[in-house]
Parts: sequence; structure tokens; C-alpha cells
Amino acid sequence: MKIPILVALVVALGAGVAGYAVTGSPGLPARPAPKAPLDPRYTPEAEKAREALLQDLGDVGAWITLSNALIRQGRTELAVEATEQAVAAIPGDVNLWVQLGVALVAHADGEVVPAARLAFDRASLLEPAHPAPRYFLGLAWLQSGKPKEALAVWYELQEMTPPDAPWAEELKRMIGAAETMQILGVGDMG
Repeated sequence: MKIPILVALVVALGAGVAGYAVTGSPGLPARPAPKAPLDPRYTPEAEKAREALLQDLGDVGAWITLSNALIRQGRTELAVEATEQAVAAIPGDVNLWVQLGVALVAHADGEVVPAARLAFDRASLLEPAHPAPRYFLGLAWLQSGKPKEALAVWYELQEMTPPDAPWAEELKRMIGAAETMQILGVGDMG
């Protein structure tokens, strides 16, 4: 009874060796298989940020990169959740509070919702001169049909903005839109 098992084992082993000899590449050097992504739903940028966070949860840049990558993918709810985790871990970082506000605005299809206002307010408390909270406060006023209030905030921000700042052109464009609304009588004229 033991001989048929031994014969079957020898035949199976022989078939394996023969198969490798025909289809394998014994002359090539060994190399590791390519690294599989942690989650194929993530872009390479988001995946890199996730890997950085696995090494250091205090990497603010990686949190922001991950959030922005998720927003660009249309996964805004996940961007909000990730950024909420970031501000819980690092509550004193102004840029994470700004990013939370940005993620909340993206999740609300561009509307500065109350939760986003709270995030921007927290950022403003941490760093009063930060431009993002003022920009989004102006946007909230504009979305509320109050171009006069939006302009007051944006004119002040424009005074503080260096001409070569990355947001300068967008701010100028938004001021022009609010001025046009005001001239046309759109919104509250109060």
C-alpha cells in the first residue's frame, strides 16, 4: 500500500521538475516580484502619501497630499474622513485645518458649509494672517448672496497678498465676479 503512494509522489515530483524545465527560466537571476499596491483604488500619488503615513503619522504634507488626491478622484467623503483623522492627531497645525475646510467644501460641491466655516475659523485662530480662511469666508459671503461683505473680506486679503502669490490671480478673478454681481444688483445690496 505504501508503494503506490511513493510512486505517485515520485511521478508528481517528476512532472513538476519537467514542467519547470520546459516553462521556467533557470538561467535568469532571481528577483523579487513587483510590489503590489496597498489598495488599487488609490492613485500613485495617494498610495505614496499612504506609505509615508505608515512610516510617520505626523507627516502633515502626506496628509494634505492624500486628501487632495482623494478629492481629485471624487472620493471627497474619504478625503474628509482622512483629514479629520489628521486634525485629531495634529490639532495645532493650521494647514491641516485649512485642508479639512477644503475637503468639506469639495464634498459639498463647492459650497462653504458650516462645518467648513468652523474648520477655516480654527485655522484663522491658529494663524490669523493665513490667506485661505479669508478667501473662503469671502466665498461664503458671496454664496450667501452678499457680494458687499465678500468684497470687504477680499479687498483686505488683496492688500496682504503679494502680487506673485499662487492665489493672487484667483482672488482677483473672484473680486471681479463679486464687483460685477454688485453692479448688476445681484444679491443683498445692504
